[in-house]
Amino acid sequence: MRRFTALLAALALTITVQAQSLDECRRLARAHYPAIRQYDLIATTEQYSLSNAARSWLPQVQMSGQASYQSATATYPKPFRDIMKANGMDMPGMSKDQYRLAIDVSQNIWDGGVAKNNRGIAKAEAAEQRSSLEVTLYEVESRVNDIYFGILLLDERMAQTEAMIGVLQSNLERMRSYHRNGVAMQADVDALEAELLQAKQTMGQIESSRNSYRNMLELFIGQPLASGTLERPTTPVIDNRTSARPELALFNAQEQRIAMQQKAIGSSVIPRFSLFAQGIYGYPGLDMFKSMMSHEWRFDVIAGVRMSWNIGAFYTRRNNLEKLNSSRQQVAIQRDVFLFNSEMQSMQQDGEVTRLEKAIEDDNRIVELRRSVRMAAESRLENGVIDTNDLLRKITDETTATLNRSTHEIELLQAKYNLKNILNR
Repeated sequence: MRRFTALLAALALTITVQAQSLDECRRLARAHYPAIRQYDLIATTEQYSLSNAARSWLPQVQMSGQASYQSATATYPKPFRDIMKANGMDMPGMSKDQYRLAIDVSQNIWDGGVAKNNRGIAKAEAAEQRSSLEVTLYEVESRVNDIYFGILLLDERMAQTEAMIGVLQSNLERMRSYHRNGVAMQADVDALEAELLQAKQTMGQIESSRNSYRNMLELFIGQPLASGTLERPTTPVIDNRTSARPELALFNAQEQRIAMQQKAIGSSVIPRFSLFAQGIYGYPGLDMFKSMMSHEWRFDVIAGVRMSWNIGAFYTRRNNLEKLNSSRQQVAIQRDVFLFNSEMQSMQQDGEVTRLEKAIEDDNRIVELRRSVRMAAESRLENGVIDTNDLLRKITDETTATLNRSTHEIELLQAKYNLKNILNR
């Protein structure tokens, strides 16, 4: 049992110290960002719109009722009424108060493509909304990149400052030993101790900034970071320089939506045909003669084929098409501007990569030389040839050179990831 508990503890420790990767942070930030919930809402809205478009082919039922009074109605000619009255038949004529209850049922048989185009518009609008959401989430991932590499830079500054503190502490102990033996002065000890305290103060400031960055990253991913150390990403390989940014998909979706709206305008000027049936109950009925002889309510039916043609749609058709053409041109301009800016950013990052690669080559030699100078200074200090201030400058120079190299390495990695992000590759 003890061995099993120890095994679990070791496994938990392994999981705890495992570094958090950039890809994992991007994935968590995408899943945690509140806008991600819009995907379900977009899908639901699309289904409702498609369902409404399909239901336009269902039989349409309309009920109506009417009660009216009119000043004059149809009557028999007076000679005819006199003849009928002489034969004992009363012809009261049509009543001036009239009533009508009707049920109208119609079924589309040709709508000019309206329903089909409405389905296309619903799908195009949903695709545009999804593409717009992808752009938002892509921006979130870019912000995670910046914060992640910011933490890596601060981690490297902490590591180099900690190394500097170690060197200063070692030399301080050595200087105290010299002072106890009467070889060094108290001022030398004080100078090293002051430099050590300043380095520790710098370490505290870096830790504070690092904690702020980590808190921001935890807010994005929605959970605490798995460990105190972030994993340095591997160098990305970009084989294809063609941009695959979600903004391009958004532009395509906008053009598709405009194309469907243009088709809908074309459908609005096409005649429509439908079958209809109308049931009427009231007074007067369709048989006017019976209604003139009797005021009883009657039930009648009318059925047939109906054509409707909205001629007024021609009045605005051209203007509406021109408006959509203007919208299409605006989308094309936005795409060209985006591609131009992306190309400029790619060229800038290519130049940054080249600059940093050259800087790192120089940094390697500089660090080697600074370390050699510092070690020689420590040796001369032991022999009393160099004073403490000179040694401190040599230590600072070496630390600065090492930090510059590490910073350039992380900046080079970030520049390559920025290039990958610009191309979405």
